Amino acid sequence: MLELKDIHYNAGEKEILRGINLVIGEGEIHSIIGVNGTGKTTLAAIIMGLNGYSPDKGRIIFNGKNIIDLSITERAKLGITLAWQIPANFEGITVREYLSIKKNSADPKKALKLVGLNPDLYLDRVVDENLSGGERKRVELASVLSIKPKLVILDEPDSGIDMASIAAIKKMIRSFKKMGASVLLITHSEEMAKIGDSVALLCNGKIVKEGNVKEVTEFFKRYCKGCTHVGEIEEEILK
Repeated sequence: MLELKDIHYNAGEKEILRGINLVIGEGEIHSIIGVNGTGKTTLAAIIMGLNGYSPDKGRIIFNGKNIIDLSITERAKLGITLAWQIPANFEGITVREYLSIKKNSADPKKALKLVGLNPDLYLDRVVDENLSGGERKRVELASVLSIKPKLVILDEPDSGIDMASIAAIKKMIRSFKKMGASVLLITHSEEMAKIGDSVALLCNGKIVKEGNVKEVTEFFKRYCKGCTHVGEIEEEILK
């Protein structure tokens, strides 16, 4: 489904990503875990093709095609979508309208139910009015589901929300897999990462450990969580 080959990215003289290699299979949930400042969000932006995020080196292969030169719109048409940590603002439109923007979108009622929201209570509410952070995040994920993506990139979907919303989001991520979509789940939480079929640990712009979910998340918890010196643990990890 998705293969990243030797991805490098610099911001001015600062090296952000240093040779990222990653393979995500069809219908797979692949977690990327790491502390803040390790390059996780930058990697998401590069895969999506956001303006200003073109890699200095490397290839992005999606369903056998190198998409490195494709625009964000062209990548979206191929079925790639990105949900940010902080959802975009859409003033003055209802949840129903928001979930029906794209032609042939999935049933908005079904999408809301999958994220644990009662359609009767939410469809006619304005998206950016009187919704909690957790509710807004769930509506965002419902909108991702409604466009029937092939690859979903989730940038810290559990950040800053309540436990009930986290449970609903985990259920939603598994729903993507059931519908055949692949998921790249970016998180700094080992508990969220554990729902992945596999996990990659990103440290100082490099994937330094990858594979078994329990092994990688326990390693992250032991060596990386709470680390305030990004990259200093890399030497220990690579031993």
